[in-house]
Amino acid sequence: MIDGPYFVLTVLGVLGTGLVAGVFCGFSTFVMRGLAALPPAQGVAAMQATNRAAVRPAFMAVFLGSTVLAVVIAVVTFVLWPDEGTVELLLGSALYLFGSFGVTMIANVPRNDALARLDPGAAEAAVYWPEYVREWTAWNHIRTVASGAAAVSYLLAVA
Repeated sequence: MIDGPYFVLTVLGVLGTGLVAGVFCGFSTFVMRGLAALPPAQGVAAMQATNRAAVRPAFMAVFLGSTVLAVVIAVVTFVLWPDEGTVELLLGSALYLFGSFGVTMIANVPRNDALARLDPGAAEAAVYWPEYVREWTAWNHIRTVASGAAAVSYLLAVA
């Protein structure tokens, strides 16, 4: 069994990736559906406000902190190569780094940036809004599953 500071890092990895999975799950299961049900101008304005609120310290500490933890766990695993949990630790890190952080950077953030440039009341925003909701949510499903799977993988490493 993993022990000492390595155990603490892994438990923090479980907690961080699990929290991120929960946030993403909330968006995938009800937040985006609620926003999509609004008239486009209201949905765009609400999502713009939500995106601005997301980059505050509380969420960013968990999201980016989990990214740093995933890197640290992967590096420490490669260096120490423990007798148990190696596959689970490396898999958990890969899932989070590529499926959560990576997808956020290549899929969700560019869509958020494009949405931020629009005037909510403009015709262009009304046209873009359904596409944004569909594509952003599809990518968010991937982030949700990847973050949750990373948490489970880390948990299996310490079980």
